[in-house]
Amino acid sequence: MKRRNFLANTALIGAGIPLGVVPVALSSCSSNGQTVASKTYTPEELGMYSFVDIAPDGKPVKAALVGCGDRGTGAATQFLSAGPNVSIIALADIFPDRQATCRQILKEKFNNEVADANCFLGFDAYKKVLAMDDIDLVLLCTPTHFRPEQFKAAVDAGKHVFMEKPCAVDPTGIRTVIAAAKIATTKGLTVVTGNQRRHSKAYWEAYVQVRNGAIGDIISGSAHWDQGAWWNKRKRPEWSDMEYNIRNWFNIKWLSGDHILDQAIHNIDIVTWFMGVLPVRAAGFGGRAQRLTGDIFDFFSVDYYYENNQKMLATARQIDDCENNISEQVYGTKGIFTTKDGVHLEDYNGNVIWAYDYEAHPEKNHYNQEHIHLVESIRLNKKINQAEDLAYSTLVAILGREAAYTGKAITWEEIRSSNLRYGPETYALGPIPDYREGIAPVPGKAPNAPM
Repeated sequence: MKRRNFLANTALIGAGIPLGVVPVALSSCSSNGQTVASKTYTPEELGMYSFVDIAPDGKPVKAALVGCGDRGTGAATQFLSAGPNVSIIALADIFPDRQATCRQILKEKFNNEVADANCFLGFDAYKKVLAMDDIDLVLLCTPTHFRPEQFKAAVDAGKHVFMEKPCAVDPTGIRTVIAAAKIATTKGLTVVTGNQRRHSKAYWEAYVQVRNGAIGDIISGSAHWDQGAWWNKRKRPEWSDMEYNIRNWFNIKWLSGDHILDQAIHNIDIVTWFMGVLPVRAAGFGGRAQRLTGDIFDFFSVDYYYENNQKMLATARQIDDCENNISEQVYGTKGIFTTKDGVHLEDYNGNVIWAYDYEAHPEKNHYNQEHIHLVESIRLNKKINQAEDLAYSTLVAILGREAAYTGKAITWEEIRSSNLRYGPETYALGPIPDYREGIAPVPGKAPNAPM
């Protein structure tokens, strides 16, 4: 990896500003990492959201959906459920069948009809959507590879943004997102991202407890998304390489960034948030065992090393009939934050220190809650900009992926200044000469071309 100083002056932790409240800076961390708080912070001081059940009414919010697949259609329905006087008035996708299905669902479930003139197809369809003056908000839900340039274009066009996670597949894309995020802040744009655990009241209340010293000084963390095999699509004779790759995007390295990004980013993001620091290097391993299509791994195990001997272990696995574990833990000198068996804190004897009361305060689905926060932010002019936070959490995941792909220890400075880029330079529904089905990276050997 080539070293550059592109981000030499960039702060390590992104400057997300939830609902107009500046979060408490992590300068309260001592030379030994995050310490027991010297004062008691209120939820408002830490930037906790309002967690209303429905966004307030107000001026119409007109949105466009870019990416009409299952996740995009899901995000559109959650946006339409967020509050009154919201609508989807434009759609952009590559494939007519996906767009037609999405359009039908929005009409049948929400009586939200999108005009023919506002349905755009092609790799440049998002540009046509962004050129519409009456669009207030764009939902970016395409495969991850396309996210950085689409986010940049949305910010340049002055649109509020919902951006699915993760936000990029490589360091080149991360730099684009960070630069655009800073511009979004100067323009006063709302950017809500799809790391929906950050829109959970239970996680937020636990975060307040941890910041106020309930588990003592933070020592280490662990992040796990270990589950069975996920979806895949086999190539049909009538599909070109590009069409196959996009229809099977989750299993394709250059489009999804591998499942340590697409899924385990949730857990890595939470531990990064709670620990309040970024790693100095990572080393790990992974491999391909049973996956039926694509060119990504089935499993990862990554050790992240921080200053002052703090560590995080992150695992990600998609193999059937194995022990499953989707959770986060943060270990302190006095106890543990854990999300196994509900969000709670416990001491090292197993006694519960604090637990979220789900009976007294039932949680709204986090996917819905993030869109309530999105509409609320726009309506009340209290800005959220989560883009930098997501960018740095995504780069932590990228660091771990590349350590596993190569079998080498990689430093934070190396990954953030790397010119690594995945994917073709131009996009067309035809052949992709460098794509090799079933050929995943081989740790310990010189990497192939970055496809």
